[in-house]
Amino acid sequence: MVVKIKKLDSKAVIPSYSKAGDAAMDLTATSIAKVDRDDFGYLEYGTGLAFEIPEGYVGLLFPRSSISNSGLILSNSVGVLDSGYRGEVKFRFKHIPDTMYYKPGDRVGQIIIIPYPQITLEEVEELSSSERSEGGFGSTGN
Repeated sequence: MVVKIKKLDSKAVIPSYSKAGDAAMDLTATSIAKVDRDDFGYLEYGTGLAFEIPEGYVGLLFPRSSISNSGLILSNSVGVLDSGYRGEVKFRFKHIPDTMYYKPGDRVGQIIIIPYPQITLEEVEELSSSERSEGGFGSTGN
């Protein structure tokens, strides 16, 4: 599958797979900005890239595993890059002061592009029974 990508910044890095079998491609920061909202301060990283994802596919944006070495928490946990969006891909993190963070030129996240089904929801009066039933948080054990 071919996905069109546009550099919005001359420093942007076109992502690629690092190793055979990798599911995601790393995205590199071209900019960093502090964004203040309510009681939180965020660090927002621009990638300088815009994607044209085909209809029927979605880009999922995840933090990299190296995030565990930093004071960053991806604000929306997983970003959704819909096929109709043509703007810059950005990552917004909550930041714990006085801890390590990414800098422009660092790989800040990763993208996986996958197909998704179109779902039709059907409202019913009853759902079928299951072994788990209504068991919620922690109901499947430790």
